[in-house]
Amino acid sequence: MRVPLSWLREYVDLPATETGRDVQAKLVSAGLEVETVEHLGADLKGPLVVGQVLTIEELEGFKKPIRFCTVDVGQANGTGEPQEIVCGARNFSVGDKVVVVLPGATLPGGFSISARKTYGKTSHGMICSGEELGMGDDGSHGIIVLPPETEVGKDAIELLELVDEVLDIAVTANRGDCLSIRGVAREAAIAYGLPLSDPALLDVPGPNAYGYPVEVSDPLGCDRFTARTVTGLSPEARSPIWLQRRLQKVGMRPISLAVDVTNYVMMELGQPLHAYDRSLVQGTIGVRRATEGEQIKTLDGVERKLHAEDLVITDERGPIGLAGVMGGANTEIADHVEGEGTTDVVIEAAHFDAVSIARTARRHKLSSEASRRFERGVDPQAAAAAAQRTVDLLVLLAGGTAEAGVTEVVAPSAPHTISVPADHPDKVAGVSYGRETVVRRLQEVGCDVYGQDELIVTVPSWRPDLQEINDLAEEVIRLEGYENLPSTLPRPPAGRGLTQRQRLHRRVGRVLAGAGYVEAPNYPFLGEQVFDQLLLDADDPKRRVVKLTNPLNDEEPALRTSLLPGLFGALRRNDGRGTHDLALFETGLVFLPREEQKIAAVLPVDRRPTDEEIAELDAALPEQPRHVAVVLAGAREQAGWWGKGRPADWADAVEAARVVAREAGAELVVRGGQYGPWHPGRCAELVVGDTVVGHAGELHPRVVKAFGLPARTSAMELDLDALEAAGDDTPQAPRISTFPVATQDVALVVDKFVPHAEVEAALRDGAGELLEGIRLFDVYENAEQLGDGRKSLAYALRFRAGDRTLTVDEASAARDAAVALAGERTGAVLRA
Repeated sequence: MRVPLSWLREYVDLPATETGRDVQAKLVSAGLEVETVEHLGADLKGPLVVGQVLTIEELEGFKKPIRFCTVDVGQANGTGEPQEIVCGARNFSVGDKVVVVLPGATLPGGFSISARKTYGKTSHGMICSGEELGMGDDGSHGIIVLPPETEVGKDAIELLELVDEVLDIAVTANRGDCLSIRGVAREAAIAYGLPLSDPALLDVPGPNAYGYPVEVSDPLGCDRFTARTVTGLSPEARSPIWLQRRLQKVGMRPISLAVDVTNYVMMELGQPLHAYDRSLVQGTIGVRRATEGEQIKTLDGVERKLHAEDLVITDERGPIGLAGVMGGANTEIADHVEGEGTTDVVIEAAHFDAVSIARTARRHKLSSEASRRFERGVDPQAAAAAAQRTVDLLVLLAGGTAEAGVTEVVAPSAPHTISVPADHPDKVAGVSYGRETVVRRLQEVGCDVYGQDELIVTVPSWRPDLQEINDLAEEVIRLEGYENLPSTLPRPPAGRGLTQRQRLHRRVGRVLAGAGYVEAPNYPFLGEQVFDQLLLDADDPKRRVVKLTNPLNDEEPALRTSLLPGLFGALRRNDGRGTHDLALFETGLVFLPREEQKIAAVLPVDRRPTDEEIAELDAALPEQPRHVAVVLAGAREQAGWWGKGRPADWADAVEAARVVAREAGAELVVRGGQYGPWHPGRCAELVVGDTVVGHAGELHPRVVKAFGLPARTSAMELDLDALEAAGDDTPQAPRISTFPVATQDVALVVDKFVPHAEVEAALRDGAGELLEGIRLFDVYENAEQLGDGRKSLAYALRFRAGDRTLTVDEASAARDAAVALAGERTGAVLRA
């Protein structure tokens, strides 16, 4: 909403010293978002005067029409002689009054005017257009032609009100009252503590039986309709300069007198109006819902097919306007052409349902100044005053006659009343305002307030956004000043902190970051085609997804069941931008639909939901376990003077899983497996107890190609909640023994298909409590020495007792027991 300061001063007697910046600060403090203050004419310097064209000479021989004019500017040039000016515009004639800028002046944009020779003549100044003066578009796209009665030599800067300040306010969706000069003036009056000269306080005649016939068939969609008729308008009448300039300053283009007056009153009072050519309206004006498929041609020249929910204005032929949005072309006010034009008009000032107008405007992609106001809330009590103001201006400016008939169709309604404790704003703000301050502030915004400890507040008609007690509290707080609220830190109750799940989440992030991984959070959305790219079986549970009704991206309508697609995308983007050595991780939720689908209950907002209600809501939501995943590509260790470096491989992905499991206090078993996106021969199955909690290893070449990843990319994904449930994250102090360690090495020959994890588990179980650690340090395959299909696994076993030094016999006995159990379980034999 653009608000000229000069117009605002008509309704609020602001101090003469107050600038636009001062008013901006006051309104911002009161809660209005004033984005900018535009200084019109700040760089404009005269002389700029009214002139009358005396002669026009057409200059020949040039590529475009050029005219050499003499213009009477009175004594403004100091000589009284006609001013000689070269001009290329053609929308003026001899005798017209025009705006002339003389040498020595400066136009907006720093354009200095001086006498100069052009087209073989010397031009002493310019005849100006509205755009050259920074006035905006007046529809002519040419020279400003002033009314014949304008005085020659008059200062045009003052005449055209070229110097002003305009406040540009970003009006929020709930403050429709501020889409008018009246509404902003009320806020300014409150901010300055000054009285408001309300332009809506007019003497309005009551309704009678002589008004234009109106029939409202849908009182819910239109609860008020006022119709007034003005006859005998002069077709030649033009909008006066002051009215045109005010419309231009608020961002509207002057069109014709009748249309300009309705637009002016709408900007002044906030009530949209429409003027119908009475000679083109046939029969009773009606308000009803459209018939499905009905058509109307709107003022923008577009033929529109109507929806059954559209509210329309009709006559006996059918629709003549989209209610609250745009009028129809079949009753448009006609411009003056050769003595003909609209002479009789019917003025409509109505109040329509905000939701209905908003839906119609969006349905037809037709946002107008009227629809913007109706969908944000218009004062229903202002309709009669707006119609009267329109009638008065048409009678004054176009010589018309107001007919005595007044039509007003009103659906009965009661004012909105709210009961609020007098100390409620104090509790909301944490500040003691007191009852007197609360009552005074509510009265300033127009509320009627009664009561002592419990206030009965009647909301003014122009504030439909005030619906409940917290809205009233907000009014008090904003007018007292948000900047005056004290800054206090909340005091959380003792004994609360992060949950065990949150602590694990943070520890996992820290340990992976310490291992060289970079966190890369991703959007939790995916398209179902990624499951084919991941090579998942048709019956894989991860293919069952939760779909969004209104997704951000139609190509990704489902919530993720795996973190890998998002990490693959991050890896691909970074690799494509030149970073080839990558190690990324993410911890986040995945979403798994429940077997039984339930509809979530609507929780109450006036009280805390019960535990049963919260449980019912949770039961309707999908399961949301937290996962952790990593992806690696490129070099894991960089090459340099210290060595050749090492590429990332499947073992790094497996080690990342072990690192996470240690943080969760869970015992992770790694064994060979085969699943979806991983290479069949390089995939580890991650097991806790008897439950598979994830997989790790090198990705399948087809998956690498489908996602555009670097060759030999490795990945890991784990169910972090399952690890937490199986683990014990109780801090364990390290045990430091004063007794020496006994090391025993064993080399076991097993079949190639036997996993190392099974051999290690057997050795660990067989060695007993004396075993402190076990490490695989060599894998050897040689058919000539070991036989076909056989391999050798060499382990270093560390034995230690907490209370004594082990003897060689004790260590050897523990080793032999370990080898024996490994032989029993896996068929392992000592390598000769």
